[in-house]
Amino acid sequence: MTRQQKLWTLLTIISTILWGIAGLFAKQIFLSAPKLTPMLLTQIRMIVGGTMLLIFSTIRKENTLAIWHNKKDALTVIAYGLAGMIPVQFCYYKAIQLGDASIATILQFVGPFFIIFYLALFRRQKPSRIEVISTLIAFLGVIILATHGDLTQFAITPAILIWGLLSAVGSASSALIPQSLLNKYSAIAVTGWGLITAGIGLIILQPTFVKIDLNFETILLLLGVIVLGTVIPFYLFTNALKYISATTASMLDAFEPISATVGSIIFFGMTLSRFDLIGSLLVIGAVLLLNWQPKRPNFENRSE
Repeated sequence: MTRQQKLWTLLTIISTILWGIAGLFAKQIFLSAPKLTPMLLTQIRMIVGGTMLLIFSTIRKENTLAIWHNKKDALTVIAYGLAGMIPVQFCYYKAIQLGDASIATILQFVGPFFIIFYLALFRRQKPSRIEVISTLIAFLGVIILATHGDLTQFAITPAILIWGLLSAVGSASSALIPQSLLNKYSAIAVTGWGLITAGIGLIILQPTFVKIDLNFETILLLLGVIVLGTVIPFYLFTNALKYISATTASMLDAFEPISATVGSIIFFGMTLSRFDLIGSLLVIGAVLLLNWQPKRPNFENRSE
């Protein structure tokens, strides 16, 4: 590994840790400013974060508007925003609000396995042995997290489990839908427009006119979610893919649930039972096992 590759490997780790920390910021926002609901926070993050990414794209002298000159590509980016960005972010924040950043991030981390299901069902792509084994391990981990080994009751509420798994479905769709766009346009521009499209969609779905008393702490937390949790990590992650492989980057993504879990323990007093630990390790281990494969859909386009 060259010196440059080592540097971008480190920056990739930093970007995934920042994504995990952003979940902690969101949890604190929901606790300290209840009027800032997951819907409103998602709307703000999408519109502001998307705008900032498009500004970066323009500064880099990319043709930011090119995607709208092609009808098929324009429809694809709209689908990306509505069917990918909205579930991967809004459902994720709902899971955080109802539970914590750790469990929400772990549940979202099973997104790659929904891609396997999609490819098997709709593209007749038979899963490999490793994919089948990884899928079984991951969902065993989810079952252990959800039930703590007692199949007669839930250790987490069904709502947390449903919202978390919906965010994982969004993670899968946000990786699948824009693949054709990423071959033609800048990943930063594609994600920027996806965010803005999703934000506009949510505003149409639920216009928010709630008066919020923004204090200094809440403003800092919002900036943390938007800048540290969206713009900076995505910028780092996207540029890192020029120097390290998508598979390596995906494996380093394991630092996201780890940072969210450690942060939840330190800042929110979350306690991990042995079942939580076993379930989390199984999910993370399954994704790492899946990423050892040379042939699989890549996750170059992050959208959390």
